[in-house]
Amino acid sequence: MEIDVKKKQENELVFVIRDSDLSFANAIRRICMMEVPKIAIEDVHMIKNESAMFDEVLAHRLGLIPLFSDSESAEALLIPSECDCEDQCPKCSVSLVLRKKGPGVVYSRDLSSEDSKIKPVYDTIPLLKLMEDQEVELEATARLGVGMDHAKWEPTTACAYKYYPHITIDENCDQCQKCADACPRGVLEFDEKDNQIKVVDLENCSMCKSCVRVCDHKYITIGHKDGDFIFTIETDGSIPPEEVLIKACDVLSNKADKIITFCEGGS
Repeated sequence: MEIDVKKKQENELVFVIRDSDLSFANAIRRICMMEVPKIAIEDVHMIKNESAMFDEVLAHRLGLIPLFSDSESAEALLIPSECDCEDQCPKCSVSLVLRKKGPGVVYSRDLSSEDSKIKPVYDTIPLLKLMEDQEVELEATARLGVGMDHAKWEPTTACAYKYYPHITIDENCDQCQKCADACPRGVLEFDEKDNQIKVVDLENCSMCKSCVRVCDHKYITIGHKDGDFIFTIETDGSIPPEEVLIKACDVLSNKADKIITFCEGGS
């Protein structure tokens, strides 16, 4: 299996997997979404809320705020089910405090964390609006969790793959340019110099087959390469996409080790 990175940004990673299979690609996708641990606000103790917003709605908004944590801080925390405390402790939770007096809008930046390395990814997420003399005061507890338990623990905002496209243009093509004009993504282009249709952006092809439908003589065919996939991972900023991929591979490897151990023990 080969991996070729096509695009790497702060919150997005696009890469090509070659010589693999569908089950492997789908396993990585599902683990990235559902089984990579992430920190999010779980409990909210509302001390004072004089705003027009219900406590439950405010607590829900707090839970959906993406929290950034460096790998060292995240690895130092235990998943609550693995901690030996009765409720919560510094080993499995982090406290954040919000105290604000109106008038004005309360933003995510107004949350103060006891751990300076664990804080909201974005400072300008609006939480609620306070009128004159209104106050809000609360204490929130953030914990590690996984996406299969709640969407707030999903580190990815988009995680998908598609087959690597394969486009064939017959040598008898009459170069009518209909296929290039019909392509919504600019994958095909008519080269006036060589007087022929060329594929200029193959990996952007969605295999919608708009070009095939307008070709009267079916000179163009759209297919895919078996075992090759274009994979995209986008995150909410709480965890870098490459770290999500690495952790997903670790989870998959641990699952495989358990199956091997079980089989060896059974034999």
